[in-house]
Amino acid sequence: MNAYRAEVSLRIYHEDTDAGGVVYHANYLRYMERARTEWLQSTGFNHDRVAQELGVLFVVRQVDMKYLRPARLGDDLVARAELVGVRHGLMRFDQRVSCKEHVLVRAQVTVACVRLSDFTVAAIPATLLSVLGVEG
Repeated sequence: MNAYRAEVSLRIYHEDTDAGGVVYHANYLRYMERARTEWLQSTGFNHDRVAQELGVLFVVRQVDMKYLRPARLGDDLVARAELVGVRHGLMRFDQRVSCKEHVLVRAQVTVACVRLSDFTVAAIPATLLSVLGVEG
């Protein structure tokens, strides 16, 4: 499998933090979502195309997240998503949010492919698997 990796740069603003200037813990999920969206773009697909042409959506099924250090107001961060596994209707990502050389948050995120019509788990479309170099 070709492991696709994507990164997105972020700056921390007041809206991201609590009164003490520390990033609110749930915001890291938003940053990781942005990195997965960029990852999808890197495959030549995007969420609209996947929904309209393939009739599926990708939804988060499970997150195992470890908070290691806080991000603070004004920090410049990098959120990364790397596809590390594909099985049936699931994709597993290794994700990190870093500031300079320090990893702030690490997560394993499992994303399920679901049918747009009824939100039941579906096989990942063959066209996407082909781009990823994975056999269906």
